[in-house]
Amino acid sequence: METLTTFSHVVTDAVSHLNEPGFAEALSVGIQQWVGADDTALIRYQDTGAPTIEYTLPLKRRGKTTLDRYVTGPFLLDPFYRAATIDGQFGVFQLNELAPTGFKESEYYRTWYRDCGFQDECGLLIKLTDGVVNLAFGMTEGSRLFSKRQINLLEAIFPVVEALTRRHWHSAASPASDQFGLRQRLHVALSAFGASVLTRREREVIELVLLGNSTRLIAEKLQISTETIKLHRKHAYAKLDISSQAELFYLFVDAIACHTGTHEEDPLLSYHSQRP
Repeated sequence: METLTTFSHVVTDAVSHLNEPGFAEALSVGIQQWVGADDTALIRYQDTGAPTIEYTLPLKRRGKTTLDRYVTGPFLLDPFYRAATIDGQFGVFQLNELAPTGFKESEYYRTWYRDCGFQDECGLLIKLTDGVVNLAFGMTEGSRLFSKRQINLLEAIFPVVEALTRRHWHSAASPASDQFGLRQRLHVALSAFGASVLTRREREVIELVLLGNSTRLIAEKLQISTETIKLHRKHAYAKLDISSQAELFYLFVDAIACHTGTHEEDPLLSYHSQRP
């Protein structure tokens, strides 16, 4: 009964902020404290334009944050983002349900999770009329993973959170016209990354590496041997003039940030043209 009473206060506070700037904070922090998570952020992905960080805990609580850079392109590699926008999965998910085998060895994980001190993440993925919301909760290195009880609590309240979130953003303003189609262009850029120098198979391998897939899983997906995967990766690294997954990740981030092309143009072309 105490749990229900406490949550009713969270809902009351969130309802009182509907259609006001404080809604995202009231909802995020209220549930974070109620469920016992260490961190929270609410990210909105509209159908067009870059993602919007509607709320995140203050910098002193999060430590070294990378969310500002996250919205410029690396969000394309986020398992929660891909689950909702590409696979159409909505509801409550833990990171290990969505991430591919080998994800925790990826540079994306090392950058976005380690720098924020995350040990585990749980996201409430909600479909809006003009996009998607991820209400994310994190557990830091000093904490346990999300417990079954915590997951059950989040699943129990999901319909309420979904209804409130949809109500708040039901008439959100459209993004600026110069942002129209930005996310679609970035998706194309991810697929075209390296197209100017790599073979089709090398591009496929590199994209799967960026997404955090292990060598074995890439071999299974492409139905070729692990030794062949290693050879394609070696050749791709040589052509890109890099020697590690870390260098690959940062090359991708920088190229996406510089991307000014259209359709299937390799973002590396924009990146190299802007280098001194």
